[in-house]
Amino acid sequence: MESVARESLRDLPESVTEPDGSAVVRVLSYNIRSMRDDVTALARVIRACRPDVVCVQEAPRFFRWRKAAARLAKSSGLVYVSGGATASGPMILSSLRAHVEHTEDLLLPRTPGLHQRGFSTAVLRFGRARLGVLSCHLSISDTERYEQGRLLLDRLSALEAPYAVVGGDFNDRPDGRTFGLLARSLQDGWATAPWGREHTTRLGDPLQRIDAVFATPGVSVLGCGVPMGLPGIAEQDLRAATDHLPVLAAVRVPAA
Repeated sequence: MESVARESLRDLPESVTEPDGSAVVRVLSYNIRSMRDDVTALARVIRACRPDVVCVQEAPRFFRWRKAAARLAKSSGLVYVSGGATASGPMILSSLRAHVEHTEDLLLPRTPGLHQRGFSTAVLRFGRARLGVLSCHLSISDTERYEQGRLLLDRLSALEAPYAVVGGDFNDRPDGRTFGLLARSLQDGWATAPWGREHTTRLGDPLQRIDAVFATPGVSVLGCGVPMGLPGIAEQDLRAATDHLPVLAAVRVPAA
């Protein structure tokens, strides 16, 4: 049965810098299926979420992929930060609010016969608050996916940022062993502060939550879920944009 948090979708905190230097940051995670669908609808959904950071999965990664990434960023009111073909799909976009301190794209060990996977990473600063960001799309193979989960945790530790968020398509459900591995070390956004709709599979498909936003300890998760019903987001746009639903989270990042 569908799970929807009771809080009004209008209640998700807006982006703001607090008097103590901490920053409320909106993080969006979205599998965009290589922009093979309605890109205008996709941009409308992203803009309506008013994100500071977007962790993209299945970004364009072949012919003229940089041009496609620039098109999406411009139409969404954002800028390109890292990833795309250089991370084999994961990509990071941000608003002009973010100051980019560092970026790095990594390709992961590949199992013959399976797709190449990678991580797109960045360290962003919002005033005095510094936030590591990692976008990922994990394997469909349970064995390879679990090892990628271990590498993800290692990479977060190496980001040299006091706090971090992860947005991704994990190809695993909350009862899966890779999802569980991450949830034991990180905060699962929906489980911590449910808001909006839970399940992230395409409308009409079997209900699953395979996309998520995680946060490291010390980050306050203020709300997280699928923004269905958020003002400006039409169900027809969600259906037309891609085959996944987006996950939107608001987090408070302490000042460094």
